[in-house]
Amino acid sequence: MRLLPIVLMAAVALSACTRPDRFGGAGADGMGAGGMGAGAGGAVTTVPGGPGDPNSPEYFNQVVGDRVFFAVDQSILSDAAKVTLDGQAQWLQSHPDYLAVIEGHADEVGTREYNVALGARRANAAREYLISRGIPATRLRTVSYGKERPVAVCSDESCYSQNRRVVTVIAAGAIS
Repeated sequence: MRLLPIVLMAAVALSACTRPDRFGGAGADGMGAGGMGAGAGGAVTTVPGGPGDPNSPEYFNQVVGDRVFFAVDQSILSDAAKVTLDGQAQWLQSHPDYLAVIEGHADEVGTREYNVALGARRANAAREYLISRGIPATRLRTVSYGKERPVAVCSDESCYSQNRRVVTVIAAGAIS
């Protein structure tokens, strides 16, 4: 019988978690102060700098896409890579205060020297494509990490394919 009061208290506590007005933004009917919930055509609040803010680096990374992938021993841009780079070019054109460092990467197969050179060719391919889409060369810098910064570590194609990439890292301000 001692368990019943504990269960009842837990049920009451959990029921408070299901109230739509628990944060003060919506009334018991689920509507905000303006009388319209997000599902009824009301605006959804976007966190500045978050992935929902189209002016943020987080949006660039997650929505536009900050990376493109390559085939084995290749630095030729695929059609999918060009689509992503087109999106990057559009974002960079509408955000002229941002600069980009284009990082070239390779999988672990091959020598360090070979992979650094391959990463450089990949980064330059992406840079040249962005330039062809109207991004000034002065806003773009390349660096190659070869096989030194893998995102996946295993001796298997599933990892290799993730590491054969170019990552565009954006930042406001001057490139040093």
